[in-house]
Amino acid sequence: MERIVNQSLLNGLCNQGDDAIAVYNPSTQRIIGYVPSLSKSGIQEKIQSAKLAQREWQQKTAAERSLVLMRWYDLVIENANDLASIMTLEQGKPFAEARGEVMYGASFIQWFAEEGKRTYGDTIPTPASNKRIMTIKQPVGVTAAITPWNFPIAMITRKVAPALAAGCSCIVKPANQTPMCAYALSELALQAGLPKDLFCVVSNASSRLVGDIFCNDQDIKKLSFTGSTEVGRTLIKQCADTIKRTSMELGGNAPFIVFEDADIEQAVAGAIASKFRNAGQTCVCANRLYVHTTIYDDFVEKFVDAASSLVVGDGFDQEVSVGPLIDEKAKADVMSLLSGAVKEGAKLSLGGDELDGNFIPPTVLTEVTKNMSIVQEEIFGPIAPIIRFSDESDLLEQANDTQYGLASYFYTQNIQRAFRIAEKLEFGMVGLNEGIISTEVAPFGGVKQSGFGREGAKQGIEEYLNIKYICLGAIDS
Repeated sequence: MERIVNQSLLNGLCNQGDDAIAVYNPSTQRIIGYVPSLSKSGIQEKIQSAKLAQREWQQKTAAERSLVLMRWYDLVIENANDLASIMTLEQGKPFAEARGEVMYGASFIQWFAEEGKRTYGDTIPTPASNKRIMTIKQPVGVTAAITPWNFPIAMITRKVAPALAAGCSCIVKPANQTPMCAYALSELALQAGLPKDLFCVVSNASSRLVGDIFCNDQDIKKLSFTGSTEVGRTLIKQCADTIKRTSMELGGNAPFIVFEDADIEQAVAGAIASKFRNAGQTCVCANRLYVHTTIYDDFVEKFVDAASSLVVGDGFDQEVSVGPLIDEKAKADVMSLLSGAVKEGAKLSLGGDELDGNFIPPTVLTEVTKNMSIVQEEIFGPIAPIIRFSDESDLLEQANDTQYGLASYFYTQNIQRAFRIAEKLEFGMVGLNEGIISTEVAPFGGVKQSGFGREGAKQGIEEYLNIKYICLGAIDS
């Protein structure tokens, strides 16, 4: 199924030329279309247009903004199949998984359409009888977002929806591998009645150029970024000159822990879902599996059996559950980690063979030790290293021994251990007897070098609001 779906959604497409970015299907490695590469002046014009649009949007009531967002939500739901097809074309994930992401992405629009009505201020008890003290919340202004290729719809809506609900405008720079989903979302927002220039997409062949513009432009008041810790570190430094608000959702190295009293079938199902979703290309996927030595062999047998049933291939094939990696470099990086682990003594219990194109089969490494490089690196591919453990204290030391602190998972039936481990894991999110934890109603984000700020939940809209303190004096005059 090699086609562009619903051309009316893709008004960001352009013809081949020097000012165009080619977009490839990672399954077939063939070009599926082009998007424009805007000049520096073109991007700066977009920022100025967003600034003007934001001033009017801010004056609307929260209820008025909510109605527009709900129409946008409805259109995303109505076009879910077309959006999923676009995603599978440019990102590669299986169609059913892509459609699941569309629905997940839409949930943020719906959530923040309502949450925008609840940005309450406070009245504060006064220290003097002739004064009154209150706070109100106001939009920060023009915001910018840089989003990754692994979730090309959900990573946009969970930034843009709270920004719009708060009264801000938002300029999005999507990944050059997956820009079509972004253009499709912006077109649907326009059809929903969102004012022109309030939510716009910009693309350029140089991601660094766009990042420089976003960080240094005085009119952009907030930058939200999802991507690698290395790039996030650079963006934070660049934003310092303009004292810009930032939120960073960066890399991860999630431990997935299975204690001896865990429900093994439940743990295997959770590990499969967490590890191999999106071909392992998620920042919250299980990156290193720790299994208690008394159940290690049983778990490995069941995990290998479940992983071996996963079908690798083109995302439009209904039987496929694991799609391609995003490009050749991504595949080479993962294969390098795999070969390094094997050289260091890890045992290949499943997979590991070289497939054509950008595909890697589900691969299981056993007899992995804590000193192996693959334990410290973010794998971002369908490789599952499994490590034995016997002592809880040593396990916690190993699990927390990483610069990252995004997601973590553990399985146990012991209520005392459940609280003890959840509180001692140094991560922003913990899944207890659950392998899929992302939802619009809970705050998503990490600690340590996995970043700061939260997306989703009631906390998500606070990232786009300033608190203003107002003191009313001379009340008794």
